Amino acid sequence: MKTKIILFLALCYASLSLVAQNNCSRFYPMTEGTSFEYTSYNKKGKLEGVSSYKVTTVENNSDTTTATMNISFTDEKGKDVYNSNYSFSCSGNLVTIDYESLVPKEMLEQYEDMEMDITGTDIELPNELTVGQNLADANVTLNISMSGLNMKTTIDIVNRKVEKQETITTPAGTFDCFVIYSDNKSKIMMAKSNFPSRVWLSESVGMVKQETYKKNGDVMGSTQLTKFTK
Repeated sequence: MKTKIILFLALCYASLSLVAQNNCSRFYPMTEGTSFEYTSYNKKGKLEGVSSYKVTTVENNSDTTTATMNISFTDEKGKDVYNSNYSFSCSGNLVTIDYESLVPKEMLEQYEDMEMDITGTDIELPNELTVGQNLADANVTLNISMSGLNMKTTIDIVNRKVEKQETITTPAGTFDCFVIYSDNKSKIMMAKSNFPSRVWLSESVGMVKQETYKKNGDVMGSTQLTKFTK
């Protein structure tokens, strides 16, 4: 479950890079056919899987842009884990992502015959970022009922802050980035955990890299941009 939560958080951040249009954010490209590939690694640097994104349609209506993209994920053995289509919209000077639409269906298949309720607060990224800037918190809550037993899972992304600017290199190229720190707190039934993380965001590209840490600061998982095609 811990691995699924980490991959879920990486998907959320990566998907931000596909939501925006010029009238929504200066950070990200948004044209039909744009494709991204992110590769995820465990704490030892071994491959955990590859996520592929492709923008299939983009529609503009007044100040709102709606985009549909295809997301697929294969594990370390090359097995297809899931393949889904998602629709997003953005307007004004913020890029937002809807948590409910991003929860992978396969992640919840084991609960498909149960009563389920998903609520949350979208994650936001403003057009203008500056070092030291604090960003709004976000969260998602899953309530599942089974034979009189209620199971509650929450994920809170808090203490979001633009830490610094940094230039990094991945297999997709070299990028000038803003580095955003956050605490990602999860509670599954009575079990609590906190996964601090950093995300590297580059103008006109989106997420370039993401790392999740243990309490002692050691990396427990990472994701990086390995392909990018407009």
